[in-house]
Amino acid sequence: MTVEFAGEYFPIQPGGRFVVGREGDLSIDDNLFLHRHFLEIAESGGLWWLANIGARLQATVTDATGGVQAWLAPGARLPLVFATTSVVFSAGPTTYEFTIHSSEPTFRETRREREVEGDSTIGEVPLTLSQKQLLLALAEPLLRRDGTGMSAIPSSADAAARLGWTVTRFNRKLDNVCDKFDRIGVPGMRGGAGGSATNRRARLVEHVIASRLVAKADLTLLDVGETDPADAE
Repeated sequence: MTVEFAGEYFPIQPGGRFVVGREGDLSIDDNLFLHRHFLEIAESGGLWWLANIGARLQATVTDATGGVQAWLAPGARLPLVFATTSVVFSAGPTTYEFTIHSSEPTFRETRREREVEGDSTIGEVPLTLSQKQLLLALAEPLLRRDGTGMSAIPSSADAAARLGWTVTRFNRKLDNVCDKFDRIGVPGMRGGAGGSATNRRARLVEHVIASRLVAKADLTLLDVGETDPADAE
């Protein structure tokens, strides 16, 4: 088992214990919003586990393909069964990501069968070009620079300007995208009082990056013109 962070690799010996936090085997940052001991990787019962040993923060855990995503709350733990597991979390205004590599994964991916005609599976979120461009405009600072905090997420006005849209059009499409994710159970997509617009954008960006719905390679789409009349609404 090996942990990768910021280009450095930290091997974990069989039967060992590896702690991530403000202090520990991987001292990520001196950020006071981060627990001294936040996450623990340890072997138990023939499996490697990732445990949240903090008191407040949660982590988003995904496999390399984005096909599996889980939220690791304080006190919870997950088995590390994938060849590559990504862990994303925020502490105050800063978001961090590290990767766990397993040389002996216990999970084997099942090949997807060829699509046949019929009803779409509930839970899938089809996105138009303009909806993906909206997500990329919001996530662009984080995708371009690793370790960038959520405070770098642009305002609706700045993201609209990046796309050459009016703020009204941007906000309408943002509502539509959030409604799509809310219907499949993604938390934090509904607005409310008390600065919720910023929180909603941050939660949306965290979700689409963790689930690999957008990636750095997709940023070229920001400069693609509209090809579908429906996108011009």
